[in-house]
Amino acid sequence: MKYKTRFFAFFFVMVIFNLAANFAHPVTPTVIQELNLHDYMFGVALAAMMFTNFLLSPFWGKINNYISSRLSMLICCCGYGVAQLWFAYATTEPMIILARMFAGLFTGGVFVSFLTYVVNVSRPEDQGKFLTYTATIKSVASAFGYMIGGFLGEISVRLSFLVQAGTLIMVAILFYMICQPDGNSSLKEVSGKQLAREANPFQAFVDSRQFMSVAFALLFAVNILINFGNTGFDQAFNYYLKDALGLTSSYNGIVKALVGLISFVANMTLCIWIINKTKIKRSLVLIVLVCALSALGVTVSVNIALFIAFSVIVYAGYSVSVPVLQSMVAGQAAPAQKNLVMGFFNATQSLGSIAGSLTAGFIYSLNVKLPFACTFVIYALGVLAAFRYMTYKKQN
Repeated sequence: MKYKTRFFAFFFVMVIFNLAANFAHPVTPTVIQELNLHDYMFGVALAAMMFTNFLLSPFWGKINNYISSRLSMLICCCGYGVAQLWFAYATTEPMIILARMFAGLFTGGVFVSFLTYVVNVSRPEDQGKFLTYTATIKSVASAFGYMIGGFLGEISVRLSFLVQAGTLIMVAILFYMICQPDGNSSLKEVSGKQLAREANPFQAFVDSRQFMSVAFALLFAVNILINFGNTGFDQAFNYYLKDALGLTSSYNGIVKALVGLISFVANMTLCIWIINKTKIKRSLVLIVLVCALSALGVTVSVNIALFIAFSVIVYAGYSVSVPVLQSMVAGQAAPAQKNLVMGFFNATQSLGSIAGSLTAGFIYSLNVKLPFACTFVIYALGVLAAFRYMTYKKQN
């Protein structure tokens, strides 16, 4: 298979994966209410998944050196599908938390493998463009996955999970067939002692000392904060539509589809222009500032139309910030450390998502608008971190 044809097929299957990965999200609030669970479970359930995602992301980044990204995709997509079957039939809070933790073991591996495969296999001149495609597909296809899942949920909540699991297992096989091996060495060359060391998730964080610098620390801080803000906002928004406004899962899906269209246009035009034509450090500050101000608009809006409009801007701003930040991190990483750096990048995304989902879940019960105010504060801190990175790079 030719280079361009292989990557076209890879990105096409990635679209299907990101659609399927979001089929269950719009029906999760319905599951929580039908099972009479605590309101905070919408945050705790996602945080449980993100916790194991956080722990295992650097491990997947390192192990891909030995087993190749395509084998990781096969293992992780299948594991994620099985986890969603477990989630579909869970009926208690502990069962749901365990199912989400099991899913997190594999979701980190999928997204890390996407990044490592692009970094390892793409030509240098295509790397930034392909990383932008990866982030764009994630944000846009995820939004339309919400829409499909929302309409499936109108038929049956469990149907969303079953279709999701079947699709995830299907794409696992497709990824393995399409992608070429990209491992740098073989597991046969690794001793059992070294493999055990590599399998220790905390060792991967220790090994981050190999590349960590003040500049990287500031970029990862921005990554944590924008994912804290976006995840907390997203989880509260989904539950708010069902709990406070009484809207069904299909309405959630329609809003996310609108977000997807706007994000697609923004990423294919504005984002690429920012990466190629602007001072990217300054642009990152402005993007995060737009997200912060829009989150403030959501918090103070009493009109539903304004609430939705500002929410769409928050989502679109985040979708543009991800490929911009991803490109900055990948561009700063040394070639020999790119897998480890991208694994760590995914881990910091998960760390922010854990904090965001837990915070939103627990403060929602105090005031339904409080998670949106929290998003404004977190994004404002993200502006400060991005500004500090910009000034640091100017000084050095």
